Order: sequence, then C-alpha cells, then structure tokens
Amino acid sequence: MWSRYVAPERHYSTTELIKKEEETMLIVMKPNSTPQQIENVIQKIKEAGLAAHLSQGVETTLIGAIGETHDLPTELFEVLDGVDMVKRITQPFKLASRQFDPENSIFPIDGFQVGGNDIVLIAGPCAVESRSQILETAQAVREAGANALRGGVFKPRTSPYSFQGLGEEGLEYLAEAREETGMPIVVEIMSQNQLDLMTKYVDVLQVGARNMQNFNLLRTIGETRKSVLLKRGLSATIEELLMSAEYILAGGNKQVMLCERGIRTFETSTRNTTDINAIPVLKNLTHLPVILDPSHATGHSDYVAAIARAAVAAGADGLIVEVHPDPAHAASDGKQSLKPEKFAEMVKQVKAIAEVMGRRIAPIKKPVIAGW
Repeated sequence: MWSRYVAPERHYSTTELIKKEEETMLIVMKPNSTPQQIENVIQKIKEAGLAAHLSQGVETTLIGAIGETHDLPTELFEVLDGVDMVKRITQPFKLASRQFDPENSIFPIDGFQVGGNDIVLIAGPCAVESRSQILETAQAVREAGANALRGGVFKPRTSPYSFQGLGEEGLEYLAEAREETGMPIVVEIMSQNQLDLMTKYVDVLQVGARNMQNFNLLRTIGETRKSVLLKRGLSATIEELLMSAEYILAGGNKQVMLCERGIRTFETSTRNTTDINAIPVLKNLTHLPVILDPSHATGHSDYVAAIARAAVAAGADGLIVEVHPDPAHAASDGKQSLKPEKFAEMVKQVKAIAEVMGRRIAPIKKPVIAGW
C-alpha cells in the first residue's frame, strides 16, 4: 500500500530568513513596450498587494515590485505583454540599488545637472551670520566657479549656548544672494516642522549627519519634490546611509544626493576620518550621485584641497566646501573654512584632476542682471 510522501519541514537559518524578507522583484520592460503594457504590469503588481515604483530611462523602463515577494513566482509577471525579464533584488535598499536602476541618476538643479559627467561645486559659509557676509561670500565663490551656495540658518550645535543660526532672516539673505548671483541655495533642515518654511526659500534640502536616521524627517522630505543632499552619519555604515536614502526614495522623491563627510574613528589628528573608499563603493552599489564634504571630513582648512582632489580622482560627482571671508571670526567652523582666494585655488586644482578623469567642473549659470 502506497503512503503519501510528506516533505520534511524546512527550517530556515537567520541569514536565509533575512534574505527572504529582503527580496524584491525588478521587472524590466522591452524597449518597445507601450504605455498600456506598462500600466498593465503596474496594475498586476498592485493586485498582488505590492507597491509599484516606475523608473523610465531613455531606452529602458524598470518597474519595482516592492513588498514581500519571496512567495511570488517570477512567472506571474514574465507572462505579461511587454515584459523582457524579471529578477529579484536581494539588497535591503531597493530603489537606491543599481540592481533597480543600473544607469546613473541625473537630475537638474537650477542651471546645472548632478550625477552626470559634470562635477558640481557647492560652497559657502557654515552659517549665515549677516547680510553682508553671505552676499560677499556668494559673489566670491561664484567668481571662483561654484554652482550652488550653501549656508546654515538652523544650526545643530553640540552646545545649546553656541550660535544657533538666524532662522528665517538668514533664509531671506540667502534668497537675496541667489537673486544676485543666480546660484541655487543648499540649506540644512533639522525638523519636519521647518519644512514649509524651508521649501518656500531653498532649492536643495540638506539633511545633516545628526539627522541621517531621523526617519520621520526623511519620510516627510520624501513627500516633497525638492532635491536632497543626505549626509552620512558620524558612525553610520554605507548600508545605513543607503537605507536612509531609501526612506526618501520610497516617498517618491528621486532627487537624492548622498554626501560622504567623514566618519568618527579613533584618530584625533583630524575632526573626522575621510572615507575615500566610500566613493567607489557607493558608485558601485547605487545609481544616486555622490558628493564629498572635505571641510567636515578633515576639520582643518589646510587639508581641504588635498581631500577635494582625492574625492574627484575617486569618482565623486561633486564637492560641498565651507568658505568664509574671515574664518578667524566665523560664528561656527572657522577652522575648517577656506578663504575665498584659497577656494579659487582649490577649484583650479580639482578642474585639472577632473580633466584627467575625463570629466569637467559644471559650468556656471550667470544671472541675467547688469554687470554680468
């Protein structure tokens, strides 16, 4: 008498369970797929209880099926018209992964593009201190070749007694500097409560190292369509940085730049330890642009240019540098700030490195005002 065979119960290891939970499907459409075929795939994804994320390039359309997909067969989508292939993404960061989008993300920021062959330069003071200070600095960095102006108005200081920034007054000065120079402005946001005010003024929202894992803030920013500069946390791993970027991408905001700004190690000769390794590693793992901050990475103006040169040689898509007309009297981070003439010298050096790498510094957009 035949007895029915019962397969033994499978016991998954912790590693296997984590991998199962992390799997996501990537659906690659054929080059000639129609809008209706793409819509049919998206509808099928939703019917399976998953979230659909569409990424359309010049030649390829990719659709991510985000959710618990490990029990779903790939054939569920492979049989649909217009589908070329289906593969699984096992990395915990899905939308940020090169598996999801093998092409570099390139997006415009008022006059220049980030993520392409051009290397962008963002420069300005750590903090906006006065109208005259930010206008003077803006003109100086623009003349040296900067593409965007940075300046803090809400400052996350270690001591509550240190200068905390000018708030909206500082944003008004930055907006005036943008009008005079044509440069978009990059400003750090510390709380979701500041979002309405910040989006009124700024072009790029900077998420500082201390807020890299402020997930409520990241979710809120993900709902906007403002460009974002996401800085790596003081002790964060590369994977943790990418998972933080995932929060923003999952909200639908695809204009995310990653910023390596040095990590905290046992070394005390510099403020932080520059992780140059992070640049090629990130460029391999993600399609998002990678920016390096040599000012915070070193904490000393004497070392900024050298690390900036190294960053460009390593493949960085841009630099964010602190520049102040009078660093000795800066309200914050004067020690690591370059004087305008030193910044201009650094720009010439990184231009030379960029040419060796087959790239160029992004050309500046001149404002349509008298005198330019």
